[in-house]
Amino acid sequence: MRICPLCSGSGGNASFIEAGDTRLLVDAGVSCRKLCALLEDIGVRPETLSAILITHEHIDHVRGAAVLSKRFGLPIFANRACHQAMYSQLSEVSRANIRVFESDEPFMFGQVEILPFSTPHDAAHSVGYRITHRDKSLTIMTDIGKIDERLLHRAAGCSLVLIEANHDVDMLMAGAYPYPLKQRILSPMGHLCNEDCARAAVELAKTGTRTFVLGHLSRENNYPPLALAAVRAELNEAGFMEEIVVAVAERETPSGFFEVA
Repeated sequence: MRICPLCSGSGGNASFIEAGDTRLLVDAGVSCRKLCALLEDIGVRPETLSAILITHEHIDHVRGAAVLSKRFGLPIFANRACHQAMYSQLSEVSRANIRVFESDEPFMFGQVEILPFSTPHDAAHSVGYRITHRDKSLTIMTDIGKIDERLLHRAAGCSLVLIEANHDVDMLMAGAYPYPLKQRILSPMGHLCNEDCARAAVELAKTGTRTFVLGHLSRENNYPPLALAAVRAELNEAGFMEEIVVAVAERETPSGFFEVA
């Protein structure tokens, strides 16, 4: 199994996962045309995709989902509340391709087991995904306002975790965002800061995670070196750094493939 973040940030989010013959797109937050170009950049033909998994209905996660589904006949998986929130955007998608799951209940699709788990974010009902193929697992969890024991449990033991490192708190507070927006970002239903991401990385490293991909970095309130430094410092302090890979997902271009060992 392997994963390539295609784009990650407020301008749009999408990740490609390949597990045997199953090819998944987690979120489709840029136009269909752009998604096809990003996939072709990594040598993947869009018509070979198996399905689209949606984390939540915000436009930077679903912008291209309907057109991609219509063009290539792809099922769109989301929970009921998310599908309802996306109803107007999906009105022309074939009913056969509207797939509803129950959050926190695993299901099989193709050659993978998919566990969608509820996440704290100001959406209708946002989820992260734990995806397992042949006893190897990865987790994607971005757009999360806080880390708690339940989320750590869902990702525990995964070889790779794509986790949000959205902002540096000092940059956010000193920046030009209006105060209500700052409060939203900092809230338990907002976005995860570098320091909280770092603390989560240490806890997950204790369970066996050996690759962290930091995602959804804010263009205005974070820098990749800041996020990397925060996570690496915590891991180093906990004695893990030499055996852990930490990378940042690019905002607008593919980040390359990460193998799930």
